[in-house]
Amino acid sequence: MSQIPDRLITYCTNIHPGEAWDEAFAALKAHVPAIKSAFSPGRPFPVGLRLSNRAAAELTPDRLSAFADWLDEEGCFVPTINGFPFGAFHGGRIKEGVYLPDWRSPERAAYTIRLADLLAALLPAGVAGSISTVPLAFRKVVGRSDLPTIRKHLKSVLTHLSVIADRQGKDILLALEPEPGCLLETTDEVCRFFDGIAFSPRLRRHLAICYDCCHQAVGFEEPSESLRRLAQAEVPLAKVQVSSALRLNGADAPLLKSFDDPCYLHQVMVKGGDGRLSRHADIGEALAGHAVRREDEWRCHFHLPIHLDGSGPLGTTQGFLADFLPLIGPDLLLEVETYTWSVLPDSLRGESVTDSIIRELSWLKAQLHA
Repeated sequence: MSQIPDRLITYCTNIHPGEAWDEAFAALKAHVPAIKSAFSPGRPFPVGLRLSNRAAAELTPDRLSAFADWLDEEGCFVPTINGFPFGAFHGGRIKEGVYLPDWRSPERAAYTIRLADLLAALLPAGVAGSISTVPLAFRKVVGRSDLPTIRKHLKSVLTHLSVIADRQGKDILLALEPEPGCLLETTDEVCRFFDGIAFSPRLRRHLAICYDCCHQAVGFEEPSESLRRLAQAEVPLAKVQVSSALRLNGADAPLLKSFDDPCYLHQVMVKGGDGRLSRHADIGEALAGHAVRREDEWRCHFHLPIHLDGSGPLGTTQGFLADFLPLIGPDLLLEVETYTWSVLPDSLRGESVTDSIIRELSWLKAQLHA
């Protein structure tokens, strides 16, 4: 393989359905070569791999070796795995089930350790790896009494990552991904958690966050202040998920109905004219429980293609990306994540998924060189 690019730009393959390994591998073969050819024809292409627990368990040594050979033949490599959705992620009702099993469960730890072993086998020498994961748990189902169990399971994974680093020389970060409605949601909550977790330096060096721009934009966070707080609290970023949320003026809030799909959870934040934030677990709850006022701004956790500027009534938080991207260093992996492509309204999905991904990656590359 030729030289690994200095700036790693990829997309997350959770956009492609496939829970079994054979299904996931078929999706990679169907999309990745064309995307690499269009976006990175002369350089190795990083694959933002998503593996369910089933697919990870089905990756036997022989299958893993065959996958590694395919990556090499295609000029690709795997620097990161999305270990957030444990089970099915397409084709049925997911909603708040996407967080389960959460970090209260030994199943979550065992799944993450399995992913770490697979990533260690796939990582090229000298490339840091990351596994993004649930932000501890969905806030509504967890209490303070659960925190010692959560810490115990995190510690078991971090210990495993430390052993991998010592024995194999592969540096892998566990990247908690803050999200609206979860135990880790805001930048301040992340900073408090890292300040109080009290892991040894040996373990703490393997703990980081996956910064999802859609999630923080939905929370009306300001990019420079968010990054300043994280740096001040010494919270490292393992990777950035470059994503864009749905944004509407209060008078246009009823347009959200066309985005209320039965599959994914779409948390909504409403900022009133007085600056106060109202949180809603999903679109239906927000529309039923919040008055439509012209002076309000509504933001919804619905990942839109990042090249859409939202110039009509259906706005986007692309402006968050424009402010955020110049503030980060060139060593951070950037992963476009628009997993909701299959449930987008037809008016926003006028091309193939492969062509849409290429457009997103090209838009991102242009922003970085603007």
